[in-house]
Amino acid sequence: MRNKKNFLSKGKPVVAVVVDGDTEALYLTMLKRNHPDLKFQIKPEIPQRKSLPDQYINILSLSDDYDTVVWMIDMDVILKETREAKKGQPKALDEFLKYRDKLTSIRNVTVIINQPCIEFWLLLHFEFTQAPFEDCARAERRLRKHLTDYAKTQKYYTKEGDDIYLKLHDRLDVAIKNSQRFAEFDPENPDRGYSGMHKLYQILGLD
Repeated sequence: MRNKKNFLSKGKPVVAVVVDGDTEALYLTMLKRNHPDLKFQIKPEIPQRKSLPDQYINILSLSDDYDTVVWMIDMDVILKETREAKKGQPKALDEFLKYRDKLTSIRNVTVIINQPCIEFWLLLHFEFTQAPFEDCARAERRLRKHLTDYAKTQKYYTKEGDDIYLKLHDRLDVAIKNSQRFAEFDPENPDRGYSGMHKLYQILGLD
């Protein structure tokens, strides 16, 4: 495994973080803005909702070009599609778990799950919970009990001098410790709140 200092080396970024949502990309962009020496790239440059097979193929391709690839994925859409699947249809959760398990055998790939979404990671800055969250809207409501002005908008996330990362930075250690308290994502209880975001901060040397 590479020394953490290598992530700050000059030249081509050695970490690619794959996301499929605007909110995750905005959060990572603010992380990068506040830590300009970090050599990581957000993939794709313009986030777009892609199928699980497409994301899996993209990660395999990136793993040949980058020292480390992080697949950051929200579970809310996957679980919604799983609940709505008709009898006999393949379930999105099973499909995701199949790809996740395949990726565990690739040394330089890390899968990070947020259930239901990135807002749950933000919530961990204030409290630890394993309560079930059926969708992201419920996580947002819970978050607003602590961050009353929270808005899922680019303006809110990127405000100069008061962006989402800066707003929560003083509580980052709390969030990381809360994230570390979870065991791995439990497919038998998929609605339970979960975040593996501490893994990203370990990879970037910010834990």
